[in-house]
Amino acid sequence: MSVIPVVDFSSHSLEQEDVSQAEQELVSAELHEAFTRVGFVFLQNTGITPTEVERVMDVSRHFFSQSEEQKSLYSRGRYKENSNHGWVSLQSERLNPGRPGDLKECFNITALSPHILWPAGGAAGGALTHFQQIMTSFFHRCSALSLRMLRLLALSLKLEPETFVKQHSKIGDDGNSSTLRSLFYPRVDSTRSEPGQFRCGEHSDYGSISLVFQSSPGIQVRSVSGQFLSVPCVPGAVLVNIADLMQRWTSDTFISAVHRVLLPPPGDASERQSLAFFVQPDDSALIRCCDGSNKYPPIRSDQYLRQRFQDSYSSK
Repeated sequence: MSVIPVVDFSSHSLEQEDVSQAEQELVSAELHEAFTRVGFVFLQNTGITPTEVERVMDVSRHFFSQSEEQKSLYSRGRYKENSNHGWVSLQSERLNPGRPGDLKECFNITALSPHILWPAGGAAGGALTHFQQIMTSFFHRCSALSLRMLRLLALSLKLEPETFVKQHSKIGDDGNSSTLRSLFYPRVDSTRSEPGQFRCGEHSDYGSISLVFQSSPGIQVRSVSGQFLSVPCVPGAVLVNIADLMQRWTSDTFISAVHRVLLPPPGDASERQSLAFFVQPDDSALIRCCDGSNKYPPIRSDQYLRQRFQDSYSSK
């Protein structure tokens, strides 16, 4: 049995327009229980289908299969106004700054601007021709699901439904740093890795909430007792977790749980893929404790994000 609660989201699926008050109260209460106890939840029947997810993973595989030289054309940091957009090379990021570089590479979609350089054509007979369209479409689907989640979180705290949503009004535009991240964990010989090296070091996410789509198990979540517990794959479900700014916003009512991805065990050289949609409040949003307390000082969303990026990408 999974330590992560499973919630049926069919009443709030992207295919649904009208939701009864009773359904809102039921689902928001289930989310409140999950996010105050664990910080993670599996959502089933969201409207985002396994076919959609596999389409994004498939075009991502084609991108990651290219040479370093080809991928470097799209490196993170080439756009001043969208500094997180682009390719992140193997070991260049350490989500736990005290460990060696993570054994993963990523492609971040933060900007949907037409001025951004998108992978196109490429290997395998033009397999990347539709990269931009596929990624942009999935970005919007994740954004729509996230906004539904944010309304339910506000309702669960007896706040106005738009309390959180109105601070995420620019997702997909300049002024908001929400990011769709495609992650690729290449085959790795765990006997040749550096001491203490992981595929993804222990960390908590930065923003409001995160949506995670897995191709296989691999994530471990730290429980309130301090024990790391393995998270299974629930077919067709979206794994959703609370991130740091939401924990601050709710004065620690919701838990931003630390999690990681270990190296595969000896003898297992399999690759792994996942997708994550990191929901960030608008850059100018001032995050204050929504209960009126002063448990945390107010902080701008972009200021907090810059601090965390500096830790993750600084040289040791």
